[in-house]
Amino acid sequence: MNHIIASIYWIVLFIFQGVYIGHLFSGNVEKANQACSVGSHFILNNLLHFGFVMLFVRSYFGWAELFIILNFINLSSLYFRHPGYARFIHQPTVSGPLAWTFVAIYWNGAIMVPHPASLVARIFGNIFIWSILVYGLFFIVIYKDYTMGFNLSVLSAAIGVSQFFRQVIAFQWIFAFIIMAILFIATIVVAIPAATGRGSKAPGAGNGDTERAPLLGEN
Repeated sequence: MNHIIASIYWIVLFIFQGVYIGHLFSGNVEKANQACSVGSHFILNNLLHFGFVMLFVRSYFGWAELFIILNFINLSSLYFRHPGYARFIHQPTVSGPLAWTFVAIYWNGAIMVPHPASLVARIFGNIFIWSILVYGLFFIVIYKDYTMGFNLSVLSAAIGVSQFFRQVIAFQWIFAFIIMAILFIATIVVAIPAATGRGSKAPGAGNGDTERAPLLGEN
């Protein structure tokens, strides 16, 4: 993965997380309650990610993989419990870390595998990279979540750039850029209606309290 793009991704994510932390002290009770409701998962994410980084830099890739998988479970649980919160909560605490964690499972796993440059490893890498597209389209189609689509498209670009400079004659960087393009286009298709007020105001907002919908039209 290209370190420059990945670094920019995390710098922007940290800025968004700083904004999220500010909403914990908001005078708006609804915003403060929403921000607090994801706090436990957010703290656990930071602890597990810190453990992953400490293990990764010390080349304990097996233990690092365990930590990143545990964090994937934590963030997936958070996502499906709170899919429709406002973007200032959803992006920094849910979709941003979750997209990174999903890609990091494969990234760390590829490093962990013996002989990662072998033909078999490259074949499996060229197959598994398409899971990023499937994963991203799942959230875009089912939850109309353009933040996940954008995050995964940026991370796909990071993979593509890294693989291009590593080995020009190869399929993986081509696949990565194709995945990036498809996810980005799908993201735009979903994001424009949301931005113009013709779609959901927040990712997953369409999955709200549908049981009360018939009552809204009653006199």
